[in-house]
Amino acid sequence: MLPARFRYIAVEGAIGVGKTTLAGALARYLNARLVVEDAAGNPFLSGFYGDIRTYAFQTQIFFLVSRYRQQREIRQADLFHQLTVSDYMFEKDRIFASICLDEEELQLYGALQGLLSVKVPKPDLVIFLQASTDALMARIARRSAKYEESLDRAYLEKVVDAYRHFFFDYKEAPLLVVDTEAVNVSADQINLGGLVEQVARMESGTQYYTPTR
Repeated sequence: MLPARFRYIAVEGAIGVGKTTLAGALARYLNARLVVEDAAGNPFLSGFYGDIRTYAFQTQIFFLVSRYRQQREIRQADLFHQLTVSDYMFEKDRIFASICLDEEELQLYGALQGLLSVKVPKPDLVIFLQASTDALMARIARRSAKYEESLDRAYLEKVVDAYRHFFFDYKEAPLLVVDTEAVNVSADQINLGGLVEQVARMESGTQYYTPTR
């Protein structure tokens, strides 16, 4: 069990790093409610990966609205009685917008995102998963999602860099960083249990999960 101060945990990281897998494993381990974003449900995403400039704005707005609706449901639920684990945090939307949108689009997007962000819950803890671009490309190829078939390596590298920059000085919640090339916390129950134990001890700041074995 986790201390009462941790009622909402968000798992984050670049495309293909294993957010949904870990979030699901954590939810089962902790008997928590699982919230998973519907990336495959975005009708613009396959076009976006093939032509970012043409599809960027509509892809971004669809994700913004979809994520906002999910986050509102989290806020309306009783977080005090059931732990919630999500495979994303609402702030991630801004990370992708900064990469994809031109200046005018970003201004319009920022105004809308700013209005919505005040109405969504903030995570009590963020778990940031990391992996190299090579590892991410290999994982994305293995999962064979049709909408990711034309995902460009250069774009993925921008995403990885943007995540690193975002979390470099992150102080909105306790942050636990996990190198997913060094340890598979999703499939290994011992490591998953060790990660949960470290989470239970966290108070503030950034820590790095390093298995003892």
